[in-house]
Amino acid sequence: MESAPSSPEDDRGRGVLIVRNAAAGSAVIRLDPGSTFAERLPAAQIREIREDEDLEDVVAAAMAADAPPTVLGVYGGDGSVSRMAHLARRYDRPLLAMPGGTFNHFVRALGIDSVSVAIDAYEAGSTVDVGVAEARPDDDAPLTVLNVVSVGAYPELIEERQRRNSLGKWLGGVVATAAALRRAEPLTIVRDGRRARVWSVFVSVGRNDPDRVATMQRQEAETGVLDVRIHHARGSKVRSLASLAFGKRTAAVLRAVHLFPRDADIERLVVRDLDLGVRPEPGHPSVFVHDGELEQRNAGGFRLRCISVPDAVTVFVPAPAAP
Repeated sequence: MESAPSSPEDDRGRGVLIVRNAAAGSAVIRLDPGSTFAERLPAAQIREIREDEDLEDVVAAAMAADAPPTVLGVYGGDGSVSRMAHLARRYDRPLLAMPGGTFNHFVRALGIDSVSVAIDAYEAGSTVDVGVAEARPDDDAPLTVLNVVSVGAYPELIEERQRRNSLGKWLGGVVATAAALRRAEPLTIVRDGRRARVWSVFVSVGRNDPDRVATMQRQEAETGVLDVRIHHARGSKVRSLASLAFGKRTAAVLRAVHLFPRDADIERLVVRDLDLGVRPEPGHPSVFVHDGELEQRNAGGFRLRCISVPDAVTVFVPAPAAP
């Protein structure tokens, strides 16, 4: 008996691989997208990545199959989306990015606030070529960065938080902040042969809000520059963490009580590439953060090179509203 031919409805999502990060967004109450995938993309290949699996291996296996995916999708936070964007560049595939993490800075900047909005863009074939940064620590292979690279106070805070995961997000964050404030010390950077003592450096993909130090979320899709904020260590330890105020309201309150870093202490650069030598104080971690992912380096410091790459990856985004 011959099976009934598939209908166009059954073929929706054919050629799409969607990888779900099982650990992403564990601190956020969010509806499971499984039913949405089944209803709207019934022919898509949905793959939940386990803790003992690597995203790169999962995608490589899919690309080696007889019918490799034509679209690479990811449901997760900034770290997962960033890693999938790197693979989308490698395999020359468009990226279907969906918010599923604790932080979703990249997709929010592109106007994607739900799985349904991302699928709408895919079905409409609405895309944009997005600029990225490549971060190369020492002589390692470059990493694709969608939002920001940072050294200094923020990576140390993230490192403290990770050590206290068992306490939960809120309590762990409070304890980590107190510990980071107690241990905070400037680090030394070397740029263009000049040394400087700084609390932090943020390297944002594309031009960002001029009033912020911690530029965690990109502001534009198509870009070919890096927006750099260097917080020179001419203020107190309290100012070093106050500079990490990510919201405008928080920054406004800190400015009002004179805790936010002075404008004279913040150096702002708009460049196409940046080459830094990073030297933490003895006893402090040799780390940096890219899109929320903590990277450990050998003790004693490292070299960090960042370069802007325009039109690096094609991403499905909502079509601009008609005028």
